[in-house]
Amino acid sequence: MAAQTQATAKLSRGFGWLAALGVVLVLAGLVGLIYTGVATLTSMLLFGWLLLIGGAVGLLHAIQARGTNFFWLGVVVAALNIAAGVVVIRRPEAAAEALTMFAALLFLTGGVFRLAGSLVVRGPQFGWTLVQGAFDLLLGILVLASWPSSSKYVIGCFFSLALLFDGLGLVATGFGGRRIVGMVSERLAPAGDGEESGQDAIKPVQPE
Repeated sequence: MAAQTQATAKLSRGFGWLAALGVVLVLAGLVGLIYTGVATLTSMLLFGWLLLIGGAVGLLHAIQARGTNFFWLGVVVAALNIAAGVVVIRRPEAAAEALTMFAALLFLTGGVFRLAGSLVVRGPQFGWTLVQGAFDLLLGILVLASWPSSSKYVIGCFFSLALLFDGLGLVATGFGGRRIVGMVSERLAPAGDGEESGQDAIKPVQPE
């Protein structure tokens, strides 16, 4: 029972830390939605450092795999990642403009394909697919209409929304996990007490 109690407490603490991390992400997402310009620059700098670190790690792996057929491919990919990371870190505003343009084109093409597919197929999700396609198309048009000024807040807004929803998911998982652990421990505790009382009941009486 002591080991089971320790395991339950450890699992409950783990879910508690998960919920705490979710709260931090939710707060970061809310702050990012208020200061979208700062969130855009921050997300671009993080993206640049991730490219730089990933390129350096890829280059080390390529050097370790020298002599194989994938050596030069690994070197080229790592060099491209490092170069892209340096460019993004040195020019985050220009990188945000390019990424915003790319995102707008993705929304436009995705919206057109969803609209065309929903009109041609007319499946059971016809209405929902039509609404999604129209929303993507409208969003792409709005971003392109105000480009490049839209690049100051679009990436930061998406980044902050991702933090917000991920944080809400972690909070729900953490509190739900703690609740389930508490319910399971409450159900197991009487069973353990019953087993101990049953063992005491059948214990033989020593003669005096």
